[in-house]
Amino acid sequence: MHSKKVGVITSDNFILKSEFLRREVKVDCYLPAQLPDIQNISLLLINDGQDLVTMKFDELLERLYETEAITPLFCVGIHCSADRKNEYGTAKILDYKGRGAKAALYTRFIFEELLPFIRKTYGIQSFKEKSYAGFSLGGLSALDIVWNHPHEFSRVGVFSGSLWWRDRDQADEDFNEATDRIMHRQVKEGVYAPWLKFFFEVGILDETADRNNNGVIDAIDDTLSLIDELDTKGYNRNKDIKYLELSDGRHDVPTWAKAFPDFLKWGWG
Repeated sequence: MHSKKVGVITSDNFILKSEFLRREVKVDCYLPAQLPDIQNISLLLINDGQDLVTMKFDELLERLYETEAITPLFCVGIHCSADRKNEYGTAKILDYKGRGAKAALYTRFIFEELLPFIRKTYGIQSFKEKSYAGFSLGGLSALDIVWNHPHEFSRVGVFSGSLWWRDRDQADEDFNEATDRIMHRQVKEGVYAPWLKFFFEVGILDETADRNNNGVIDAIDDTLSLIDELDTKGYNRNKDIKYLELSDGRHDVPTWAKAFPDFLKWGWG
């Protein structure tokens, strides 16, 4: 373990040997340095933990704590692997290229290896609540895990989410975005969990692709249509869902760094 203190933030770095993923997983834990009682703290898991390092996440948290913008939060950044497109897919359904083959194993890593490790290492019997977030394909993974394990989580943050993830090639004559986007279909066929809350960020400059030629980029289209599915399922657009669209937002770490404080204040302000 490597530990360092940056102002009001303590950052601990670990390497876990995962039996499920058959690799070493780098994990960064961010905690308030002055925490009288770690018991009953809220937990936030974050895919693509290496992006948190790039955005200087400890300094971002420090600014929020110094202004008392958020309550104490245990943040865990999980670094991705070189096989990211297989670990970060949807666990129950492969995409049309067969990607996501290790997503079910990644889910098992989270529940059966990572969470027990955190509880044991920090002596935490239970968390006040658990949430999950991620960027791009990591955002899809976070949403997939939360949606399919609703009793484990309370909210999810999806930044530039790969919500286009589909099990039929869009070049196929019978491609139908209403039925072939995997996450949308999971929501449509899933069960309403009234306690779940959803945060979506997307940038107008996220991409240029416009699959259905409606003048709106796919990143925005896919996000808004997923929100429509959540609305149909029973979630309130004002109370349960937060949508952040950035006019200068791109598919990159600086954009997600800009949006992340809004997510943290939305969830733990």
